[in-house]
Amino acid sequence: MLREPVSGLRRSIGVWRASAIVAGIIIGASIFVQPTEIIRAVPDGRVAIGVWFAAGLLTLIGALVIAELSSAWPATGGVYVFLARAFSPAAGFLWGWAMFWSMHTGIVAAIAVVFARYFNTFVALDDSGTKLVAIGAVAALSAVNHRGVQHGGTLQLVLTIIKVGALMGLIIVAFALGTPASAAPSAAAAPITTDGIVVALVAGLFAYGGWHMVSYTAEETVDPTRTIPKALMIGTLTVTVLYVLINAAYLYVLPIEKVAASTRVAADVAEAIVGPIGARVVSILVMLSALGALNGVILAGPRVYQAMAADGLAFKWMAALHPKHGTPHRAIVLQAGWAAVLIWTGTFGKLVTRVVYTEWIFFAMLALALFTMRRRPEYAPAYRAWGYPVLPALFIVSSLAIVINRMLRDPAEATIGLAIVLAGLPVYYVWVQRRSVDSPPSI
Repeated sequence: MLREPVSGLRRSIGVWRASAIVAGIIIGASIFVQPTEIIRAVPDGRVAIGVWFAAGLLTLIGALVIAELSSAWPATGGVYVFLARAFSPAAGFLWGWAMFWSMHTGIVAAIAVVFARYFNTFVALDDSGTKLVAIGAVAALSAVNHRGVQHGGTLQLVLTIIKVGALMGLIIVAFALGTPASAAPSAAAAPITTDGIVVALVAGLFAYGGWHMVSYTAEETVDPTRTIPKALMIGTLTVTVLYVLINAAYLYVLPIEKVAASTRVAADVAEAIVGPIGARVVSILVMLSALGALNGVILAGPRVYQAMAADGLAFKWMAALHPKHGTPHRAIVLQAGWAAVLIWTGTFGKLVTRVVYTEWIFFAMLALALFTMRRRPEYAPAYRAWGYPVLPALFIVSSLAIVINRMLRDPAEATIGLAIVLAGLPVYYVWVQRRSVDSPPSI
């Protein structure tokens, strides 16, 4: 039995706001950090650019998968709904469980801390002050999204336009005014290995993270069976082009050795071109990028918790919608509260590091769902993913490669992360037991 659409949610997200959610969530602080990680793994400019392009293509394949599933099941909750309907409500619950306790709120906390640390460039703060600024950013953006998805969506569109424009500006300035540096590896550079390419690809894919979150807002999206697939394509293609060009700009201006050693590669590029003021301008760009990603993540997550509550898999009061604004206001407040705890205690880093790789297990399951669902006569998506079955199969292999790579490189931490996710299983069965026999799962 399929859950009925949630009464009270307001459809105000059009294709451009939805595209801004996709691009705005992806373009966060990672593009200012991960280039260094990739160059360290593959110390060759052409190979590094190839990695960014390959990571973008794999993200696009994942977006194609989500696009088809979204067109078949345009319901609030997105990935949670897809997993529950294709496999089992338990699979959907584990996704939501990991999201709330670590994967999603941990990312909210991490992005907020990045914003606060760059804010520290302009206003000197101690550790407690940095945490308070981070918590304040979460609270402020949660308040915006509490007032309505239209407010959050509009802010997302504005922030995305600003930071995409700023990235394009940095790219143009780098190629127009920058002095070319050699992109060839130095004689002392380590040889490129298969393991290095896999490590670099994993780092690149993490920089593209968050592309799936637009699916959480399906019941607040205008014509979601068409809008969400379009937004996924527009958003992921835009980010892929920007990421390839900005990394080409980094390597155009800075020698590979400096990119590999840098802790703030974009600032170093700007400083090399226009001097110290360039680093401060880039600090503002990083802050805007962090705010855009933070707003998108804050907007998306509570829709999953609200959907779980509506299905009887979380506290019933979390399913409530604000009588005036039509938002899952209690879920928004709960998310902000837990993220604040993670920020203040500083525990978000370990949680995210341990758990975030497990989302690729779920992504592999989503691609597998296309193979299982297309055999069911009742499955009728409005959009069918291009390249089936080759591209979804490639995505499954790539997703599992990420998981295996993480397990081999740090088996202890990977095991702890998987255990955190699987700890949700007994909780799921407790919720199932609590449900009345007369109220079966509605998914």
